[in-house]
Amino acid sequence: MNRVSATQEAYIPSDGRRQLRAIGRSRRFARDQEIYGDGENADHIYKVAVGVVRTYKFLRDGRRHVDAFYGEGSVFGLELGSRYSLSAAAAGDCTVICYRRGSLESFASHQERTSLHLLASALKSLARAQEHCLSLGCRTAVEKLAVFLLAGADAGGAGASNEVVLGMTRKDIADHLGLTIETVSRTFAELERRALIELHGARLVRLVKKSDLQGLCL
Repeated sequence: MNRVSATQEAYIPSDGRRQLRAIGRSRRFARDQEIYGDGENADHIYKVAVGVVRTYKFLRDGRRHVDAFYGEGSVFGLELGSRYSLSAAAAGDCTVICYRRGSLESFASHQERTSLHLLASALKSLARAQEHCLSLGCRTAVEKLAVFLLAGADAGGAGASNEVVLGMTRKDIADHLGLTIETVSRTFAELERRALIELHGARLVRLVKKSDLQGLCL
């Protein structure tokens, strides 16, 4: 495992980067490889360096519910309790930075910007969970996919674009939106037929009429 590079932690003041690199370790995971399991001790916190990670839970009837996707720069594995409430796995080949929970919490207690970064990550996860609950309960398949694509395009904040590179499979998307793979495929085709999006292979989606997609989400 490799130490964290300074560029991966640029949000930390320079005087704290050396300490943070000392407690972080880089790990690579192959597609579908588990990072941690539901119910395991939540003794690490993670940050995505490259790729996409999904968090998920298997229901009693065997179905899988994908709770969220985490792209580059996202923090995951934050828990209130002592155990993970979900499992996490690589949606594709990825690299994550692992921090021992106690070490990172101790570091953050002396680094205000790190504390604020972790708080922002927790609040972002809460907002995403609220939006996801609304989508699962009240929206049509077209509306669900529109929300999902817009969230992907806006993931860069001020650098939001009209293109989304999907770092997950159609099955992952289906299990996230509470749909079947067939419905997801039909819905992609429907949005393309309406000239709202353009599909370039299985991964790249161009949002042709972003404002119209936003209108579907109201």
